[in-house]
Amino acid sequence: MNPGNPSSTISQLSQSERNKIGMKIWQNESGGKVSGLTHWNVGEEFPSMGIGHFIWYPKGFKGPWTESFPRFVNYARQRGSQNIPAWVTNAQHCPWPNRQAFLNDFNGQKLSSLRQYLANNVTLQTDFIIATSESALPKMMAAAPAAQRATIKNNYHKVASTSHGTYALIDYVNFKGDGTNPKERYNNQGWGLMWVLMEMRNVPAGQAAASEFAAAAKRCLDRRIQNSPKARGESRWKAGWHNRCNTYARPL
Repeated sequence: MNPGNPSSTISQLSQSERNKIGMKIWQNESGGKVSGLTHWNVGEEFPSMGIGHFIWYPKGFKGPWTESFPRFVNYARQRGSQNIPAWVTNAQHCPWPNRQAFLNDFNGQKLSSLRQYLANNVTLQTDFIIATSESALPKMMAAAPAAQRATIKNNYHKVASTSHGTYALIDYVNFKGDGTNPKERYNNQGWGLMWVLMEMRNVPAGQAAASEFAAAAKRCLDRRIQNSPKARGESRWKAGWHNRCNTYARPL
């Protein structure tokens, strides 16, 4: 891995590494289960689709989180993907207004056809996630306070110097965003990639950087839980979030 150009490092991932990353993300999000490719979490206002649990908003809901499923569909169409369910490409919004309606239709034709398409196109979803991650560094450099830009860039390079560090950068953007969306903050503190890189302590590149990235991510997510509205009950996700971050410190 070449720490001098992290974007290039991501682009130069072997197909085997890409496959491992895609399967690891699917495992992180839903245990690698086909049934988990269409999911609606308790307490959330929207479903999550695909190996990366891409967010899809119902009509009329405008949440603070970055909506990613329509972006994946556009990406798939641009790549010439075949057999995207017609109802997906024709839908302007998620067609289910709430979780119960979604669950009532879980075994219906719409969701069954979408799960089949997603299960058959894991590589395409992985490529989309990687492409999203590649665009993160320039966005962070533009959005971050000037005094933090060198720290962000240096830490990104350090983490990108190993294959599992590269996986961490790719997965975390999919998991919690790049940190540049000002709506994705509580008490003016965020938890996306930019915030994790700013949170990292000064360590060498390599395994030390991957381990510190995992630790910094957990600190940012713990802070998010502390700052979150109590009614959201975000503490129930802490153990799962920590387990996911722990994978960043381990070889692929």
